[in-house]
Amino acid sequence: EELAEAQKRTEERIEELAEAQKRTEQRIEELAEAQKRTEQRIEELAEAQKRTEERIEELAEAQKRTEEELRLLTREVHKIKVDLENVKDQLGALANTVGYTLENEAYKYLPKLLKKCFQIEVLDELKRDFIEIAPQRFLEVNIIGKARKNGQEVVLIGESKVQLRISHIKDFLKRLEKLKSILKTEVIPLLVCHQATPEAKKFCQDNGVLLFFSYQFK
Repeated sequence: EELAEAQKRTEERIEELAEAQKRTEQRIEELAEAQKRTEQRIEELAEAQKRTEERIEELAEAQKRTEEELRLLTREVHKIKVDLENVKDQLGALANTVGYTLENEAYKYLPKLLKKCFQIEVLDELKRDFIEIAPQRFLEVNIIGKARKNGQEVVLIGESKVQLRISHIKDFLKRLEKLKSILKTEVIPLLVCHQATPEAKKFCQDNGVLLFFSYQFK
């Protein structure tokens, strides 16, 4: 009877071990599946890494092309800048030429016009010059010369503008104030231009500035 009981317990233990073995085999199968999934995921990551490296290579090439294009663009911008500076210099030279031509005509014809229109007699040649307003500081004057008005000696101070605007007149009058305190004599302001806006004409009249046009130089 005792052997029979022992045999029964042995069989039950074997059954338990068989169940444990079955669970172990199931767990091993699950681990095998997990390993398979892990290896598949690693393969996917390897493919993604490969694509990433290819993309990085493409970006590196694109960066290289961008830098080359930027270098070429910088060179072109520098060239355009140089060309613009040349154009600016040429326009400045042209403007100076036009301005000097107008001034030269003014020196020639203003004495007659001043005498005829305002009874102002020019005493010496009109010219362009620099007036020292402070030690080693000079102010350029387009038109300057001594004259006589109503028996009194005066100084003519003038500027020339191609197209006269109010802003030009205001700047001129501002500079004129500096010169009056230095010259210590009556100053007659005058402006010469090719063309002036109606507002500029009226502004000259209201502020006592003599205005002459190039078409009067005949």
